[in-house]
Amino acid sequence: MESQRSFLFIALMVVTYLLFTEYQKDNAPVEAQTTMTQTSDQIATGNGDFVPESSSSAMPMSAPTKAKEQVITINTDVLIVKIATSGGDIIDAKLVKFNTEQGNDIPFTVLQNGSRKYIAQSGLIGAQGIDKVSGRPIYQTSSKNYQLEGDDPLIVDLQYTAENGLNVTKRFTFTKSDYSVNVEYIINNTATTAATVQMYGQLKQSTLVESGSSLMPTYRGAAYSTTEDRYEKYDFGDIEEKRLNVATAGGWVAMLEHYFVSAWVPSLTADNNIYSSYSANNEAVIGFKSPSVTIQPNSQATTSAIFYVGPKDQYKLDEIAPNLGLTIDYGFLFMISKPLFWLLLQIQSLVTNWGIAIIVITLVVKGAMYPLTKAQYTSMAKMRELAPKMAQLKERFGDDRQKMSQATMEMYKKEKVNPAGGCLPMIIQMPIFLALYWVFLESVELRHAPFFFWIEDLSTMDPYFILPVFMGVSMFVMQKMQPMTIQDPMQQKIMQYMPVAFSVFMAWFPSGLVLYWFVSNMISIAQMKIIFSGIEKAKLAKAKD
Repeated sequence: MESQRSFLFIALMVVTYLLFTEYQKDNAPVEAQTTMTQTSDQIATGNGDFVPESSSSAMPMSAPTKAKEQVITINTDVLIVKIATSGGDIIDAKLVKFNTEQGNDIPFTVLQNGSRKYIAQSGLIGAQGIDKVSGRPIYQTSSKNYQLEGDDPLIVDLQYTAENGLNVTKRFTFTKSDYSVNVEYIINNTATTAATVQMYGQLKQSTLVESGSSLMPTYRGAAYSTTEDRYEKYDFGDIEEKRLNVATAGGWVAMLEHYFVSAWVPSLTADNNIYSSYSANNEAVIGFKSPSVTIQPNSQATTSAIFYVGPKDQYKLDEIAPNLGLTIDYGFLFMISKPLFWLLLQIQSLVTNWGIAIIVITLVVKGAMYPLTKAQYTSMAKMRELAPKMAQLKERFGDDRQKMSQATMEMYKKEKVNPAGGCLPMIIQMPIFLALYWVFLESVELRHAPFFFWIEDLSTMDPYFILPVFMGVSMFVMQKMQPMTIQDPMQQKIMQYMPVAFSVFMAWFPSGLVLYWFVSNMISIAQMKIIFSGIEKAKLAKAKD
């Protein structure tokens, strides 16, 4: 019956809200008050930093003479990166083509080394690993500033000579229009004995970070991929509570935020180890360790990994590593969201406006689901015809719910009406609309994308609340067109105030999502008018016959 359909819709929204509330609790920033001790898989270095323990036993090494620490800057057409010569860590990364705020021309900062630390580290551990000294190695560099020019890759070499006979070149390779950086270690062993080293890469972030909007379920935290788990979130609370230690072929580790991601991708054919740790100063770490490499005397060896820092570009991420594109979190409906995103891209390439693309894809999807919509509204029309009889039954049986229920089912059977006829088509359509919701929420392409007039950014709320009001009005019109079979006065009042409640609720949602919902409602109104009109014409024609 129609009341069941309404209750189902309300229940769905309530459950969604409750799940979302719990999601926010689970993913809120962790502000640990307890001091954690150093774990067995960490080694404290001279500057208070942490590197993972290697899989092989460590040989005692003496600390080399310290050089002067510096910070070098690399500029490409898409990145501004700062690298500290102490350890060769990437301590700052800005995205040239993404502004912090719309129109302010200040590049968006992903990595930073301020009070809210978020950096990418890498080094060499193992028996002769240079990061096992009583302090991170301080590399030498020929320049403090590098600029990528032309189409050729930019190579930045950091040099270090250890007292154990290892000459190490840490090489960063930057490519035009690419957010991926190849990080390679070239190790020359000038000693008389073999040397064993092991590369690691890790992402370190302060857990005292600002959470996302209280209304928008955007995730900030770590994630990883293994042969067992294609994509697994591992939030700051998980990192604090339990240590991750997983062996896998290939794999990757990442830190996520809304629209942007940083990730280490080791060799996809090697047997790697993924780990995590949590420091006493509220810093969460997730990283990988590559297999050990043995360098014979007077020989050379290399080990490398890819570091990505940039937007959640679905197709680019999938090219870098399997399942890395899942960091664009479409939830359990990703198999529907991905083709819908592809369709949205194709439409946008033709109309060149993301707002119009949202309108067009909503038209396409609603048009494709018209047979289901027609079945739904046809069932609703039949229910509307039975409304007077329902009122008679209510008057006849009063508050006797059992007899009322039995009489109602007998009436449905006699009139050949399926009370679930209006619910089932809606249930089938719901995954499509939820998948579109996640596409609009997660697509970085919509960030700072203008529409028309007062909508200058489809990823933020409507500044004048015009679209939410329009959406509420459209819901009110839809409600008036649908049969009201709910008899309870309190439930009727709740349904009457639903458009107002949704208008207020959606006022703080991104305007792109509200636009999609409003257009969907308007299409539904048009479809209802066409379907109901057709039903009335069919009744008149039948009456004449």
